[in-house]
Amino acid sequence: MAGEVRDNMVRGATALLARRGLHATSFSEVLAATGAPRGSLYHHFPGGKDQLVSAAVDHAGSLLVAALEGLAGAPAEAVVARFFAIWRSVLTHSQCGSGCAVLAVTVATDSAELLSHATAVFRHWRERLADLLRQGGLPADAARPFAMLLIASAEGAVVLSRADQSLEPFEAVASQLGEQLRVLLQGGQAG
Repeated sequence: MAGEVRDNMVRGATALLARRGLHATSFSEVLAATGAPRGSLYHHFPGGKDQLVSAAVDHAGSLLVAALEGLAGAPAEAVVARFFAIWRSVLTHSQCGSGCAVLAVTVATDSAELLSHATAVFRHWRERLADLLRQGGLPADAARPFAMLLIASAEGAVVLSRADQSLEPFEAVASQLGEQLRVLLQGGQAG
């Protein structure tokens, strides 16, 4: 039961970070969103808000990696399609109201520890995507840079779609990166 309360609070904090950002996500909002008793905050997160946010960043990171599982050996096109499907789902289910909890922490934190934590999650995503892209046929020298481009472009596309309240920017970026991937797979230069 105690673990369930903690997990529920972490999931709630992750959702609030993705929708409202770091500064608008408070303990009070997490409690209201999850129905957790007030005493559970300091029981599960004696390190305060940073400890909760750190757990939420880990949770967000593991969600994306878990969503990519099962793609080992799949064509690179399938990896990219799945990556964009994950973010498309976030946007459509939230009516372009949610984005990335990891990005929300990265752009708003003053804590070197939280920034380092978010950096580690982004690095893990990049390495996992690069590995899957290599397994899917992308040349090794192109896989890591393309994984970085994929993450940076998807994050930016999510931000633009939230601002526009439309999937149009997201779909334009997804289409362009699909074209770049095809060029790379054919042995040409992406430009």
